[in-house]
Amino acid sequence: MIELNQHASLGSALREALDRFADETCLIEADRERENHRLTYRQFKEMALPLAGFLQAREFKAGSRAAIIMTNQSKWLVSAYAIFHSGGVLVPLDYKLSAPEHIPLLAHSKAEILITEYHFWRAIKQQNPDLTQLPHTVIVTDVPKNADLMGAIRWEDARVQSDPVFVPRSRQDWACIVYSSGTGGRPKGCVLTHENYLEQCAALTSLYAFWPGVRYLSILPTNHAIDFMVGFIGPFVCGATVVHLRTLRPEFVREAFTRFKITYVALVPLILKNLQAGLEQRFAELPPLKRFVFNRLLSVNKTMTKQQPNLELSRKLLKQVHEAFGGELRAIFTGGTFCAPQIIQFFYDLGIQVSIGYGLTEAGTTITLNDLKPFRADTVGKPLPGMEVKVVNQGEDGIGQVAVRSKTLMSHYLDDPELTAETIVDGWLMTGDLGRFDSTGHLQLFGRAKNMIVTEEGKNVYPEDIEAAFEGLPVKEFCVFAANYIWPERSMLGEKLIVVLRLNEGQQFTEELRQDLIKRNSKLLNFKRISGYVVWEQDFPRTASMKIKRFVLAEEIRAKFDRHAALQEL
Repeated sequence: MIELNQHASLGSALREALDRFADETCLIEADRERENHRLTYRQFKEMALPLAGFLQAREFKAGSRAAIIMTNQSKWLVSAYAIFHSGGVLVPLDYKLSAPEHIPLLAHSKAEILITEYHFWRAIKQQNPDLTQLPHTVIVTDVPKNADLMGAIRWEDARVQSDPVFVPRSRQDWACIVYSSGTGGRPKGCVLTHENYLEQCAALTSLYAFWPGVRYLSILPTNHAIDFMVGFIGPFVCGATVVHLRTLRPEFVREAFTRFKITYVALVPLILKNLQAGLEQRFAELPPLKRFVFNRLLSVNKTMTKQQPNLELSRKLLKQVHEAFGGELRAIFTGGTFCAPQIIQFFYDLGIQVSIGYGLTEAGTTITLNDLKPFRADTVGKPLPGMEVKVVNQGEDGIGQVAVRSKTLMSHYLDDPELTAETIVDGWLMTGDLGRFDSTGHLQLFGRAKNMIVTEEGKNVYPEDIEAAFEGLPVKEFCVFAANYIWPERSMLGEKLIVVLRLNEGQQFTEELRQDLIKRNSKLLNFKRISGYVVWEQDFPRTASMKIKRFVLAEEIRAKFDRHAALQEL
């Protein structure tokens, strides 16, 4: 691993890695049964530098911003390095967002360059956006033959032969502008510095090392904070290999573990849950004698590894299980949202280590991580090196809001000093999550103090951004909440969105209004849909600038109604 404390920027650190590990494999890209290509660090550099030269020829310079909208593939990482090499600021956008969601984020970020796949670009252009909202240069990959480029430039043509200049940056300079998932009404662009990433990488690799020969399977989108760190920066500065699949069909994901002898993978809890269900079904289908033998071996493994994992022993006792994961898997990382302890325990009993972490984009990805010393399924681990974590405004049960201070905290929210001041108070990031520390220093989470939910896929959903779907609803006013924000529950599960309706004078809630709600709701993605409604008989409290005082309104509703009396299912 290169010495990160000797580098001032991601560009500098990655530049050294490309030279030091020149002959090691850095990327493997596969699509179903076919392997598209594999690149050494030297070949990666040879792909990236001509693109960096092209960007610089387009007057892309220190501090310029470039967005990437792309599925997991080699060109994502090549593009990111070209941006960092040129001193630019990367804007990694979620490819799963719709074109109407991409356009305002491109405008808000002031991206000068967009690098994307052709079908994403076509979807954006079909919205007929104001050209001032779009970057002046668009580079597209995966272009069909004879396709209309609509003003874009083919990836293959975005090249110059002259060597680009490496543009140094300082640790306090911006590295990325990262948007929370699905933001629409009020873009929340987290400005993260080079120091944020370098410090985070150093902390994570001190607990889970990468080295040449390690293979990381990239399942989460590379724009995701977790995969950007452990599926790009971490492996690269250690000379490891990243495996990208151009398909996420379960049978090909399963095959990838054995085909590429995967060492590490990061999964959101939903995928982990589905994986557990599949394994349990396979165990149940074993013939009686084999099932008896398996259960006995499983019992021995559970006894021998109760406090500390023993990977070598587990691989011998439960050989077939581990061979199904390629025989080289050392750990599965999970986070982004709550993961039920029984899921973590299930995999641990098989000798498959699942390290659960807790973090926020605003904190540079990860705040706490379970180092399995000892194993705990019921916590999100201990603070990473360099992380100060405290619980403020504690109740009698010791539960309060989790606050964090470290060198990994974002600089600010882009162009939003008011939201920044609400979120970072006296140098402490107020996470909005409720937790407490146990006697061993492990953090336990119990719910949320903020009006936001996190889905099983790890997506942040801000109720304010769902309200656009209900614009024009024939009521006096309405407001969307996370139900647990109004009626706090000591749970990270079962979070739901609801809409509070203030009807017009003399108006009744009718079946027609209910069907209107259902129709509008159906146009939202599943994880963004409201599940119920509350009819409120008073005008909403508002600020001088007529913004709804959401916190005050939630308090008023809570004081008058309990959850079951007020909340009606849609």
